[in-house]
Amino acid sequence: MSVSSNSSKDRAKAYTSSGVNINSGYELVQRIKEMVKTTRTQGVVSDIGGFGGLFKPDLKGMEDPILVASTDGVGTKLKLAFAFNRHNTVGIDLVAMSVNDIIVQGAKPLFFLDYFACGQLAVDVAAQVVSGVAEGCRQAGCALLGGETAEMPGMYADGEYDLAGFCVGLADNANLVDGSSIGVGDAIIGLASSGLHSNGYSLARKLLDKSGLRGDAPFPGLPGESVADVLLKPTTIYAEIIRNLMRDFPIKGMANITGGGFYENIPRALSSQVAAEIDFSTWPKSPLFAWLKARGELEWTEMLQIFNCGIGYVLIVGHQEAEEVIARLTALQCPAWQIGSIRKRTDGEEEQVSIKF
Repeated sequence: MSVSSNSSKDRAKAYTSSGVNINSGYELVQRIKEMVKTTRTQGVVSDIGGFGGLFKPDLKGMEDPILVASTDGVGTKLKLAFAFNRHNTVGIDLVAMSVNDIIVQGAKPLFFLDYFACGQLAVDVAAQVVSGVAEGCRQAGCALLGGETAEMPGMYADGEYDLAGFCVGLADNANLVDGSSIGVGDAIIGLASSGLHSNGYSLARKLLDKSGLRGDAPFPGLPGESVADVLLKPTTIYAEIIRNLMRDFPIKGMANITGGGFYENIPRALSSQVAAEIDFSTWPKSPLFAWLKARGELEWTEMLQIFNCGIGYVLIVGHQEAEEVIARLTALQCPAWQIGSIRKRTDGEEEQVSIKF
C-alpha cells in the first residue's frame, strides 16, 4: 500500500527540478497581500488569491453607464530597470500606461490587474515591482484587483521579466469625452510630463549605450540627478487631476501623449474637420530632450514623433476657459501651458497636427 506525501515541498519536487519553484510563488503572494490591501476601494468584494477578482461598481447617479478598458505594458524601459537594478517604479509606469488611456474619454478607473512573467522567480524583485503597481493604483484611485505571476524557465534571460496589465473604468454615456464638440478657436493645453514616461526607450537606450554613461553618472544638465534617476522616472498618472478638472470645467477633448508623440496622438481626439496648431515655443524643454536630440542628431519634428518632449497629456477646452483651467492645474501642482489652438482643417490637408517652430 502506497502512502501519499502531505508535504507541498515533496509534491512539488518534479516541477522544481524543471526550474519552477512553486514555493517562491506562495511566498510572493504572502508578501504582496498587504500591498494590495492599501489599494482597496469601496467596490472590491474579494481578496487576492481567488480565480477571479470581484468588483461591484457604484452606478448611483449614472443614467447610462459604460465600461472603458485599456491594456498595455512598459516596453523596453524594463531593460534599464534590469541594468540599473531598480524595480520599484516600473509598476507605476505599468498602471499609468493603461489608466492615462481610459481617462481621456472621461472614465474613472475602477480596478487594475497585472501580469508578471519571468524565467525564474526572484521574490524580492517581484515584490518591488508589485509595490510599484500598488503605488500606481493608489495614485490612480483604483484597486489592484488581482494579477498573475508566471514562472517560465527558458523563456526569459536570467534576471529579466516582462510586465503587462489592464485597467477597467466607468463613465456615464452622457459625459463621455469624444471630441465631437471641439471647434475652431478652442485652446490646446499641455500638461507637463515627468520625463520620457514609457515611450521611445528603444532609441533612448541606443543613444545611452553610445554615450558610455553609467547609471550612477550625473545626467548632463540636470544637477543632482543620476542617469538612472532621469531615465527611470515613473510616468505621471493624471487621473486625479483630470477628475478634479471635470467636476468644474467642460473638457472637450483629451489625448495621452504616448508612442507616436504629438503627430499620432493628438489627432485621436479630433474630428476630421479640424486640425491642431501647436506653438513649440510655449513650454520649457527639459535638458533630457535636448540631450537626446543632440546625441541622436535629430530634428525637433523627429523628436515630437518619438518622444513627448515635455508634454505628457493634452486637454482641449473652450478658449474662454483656458486661463482658469491652467490656474487650476497650477494649484494642483501640475505645470501646464496653452500650447496651441484648434483651426479648421483645409481641403486636402493630410496631417491634423502642424507645429510652428
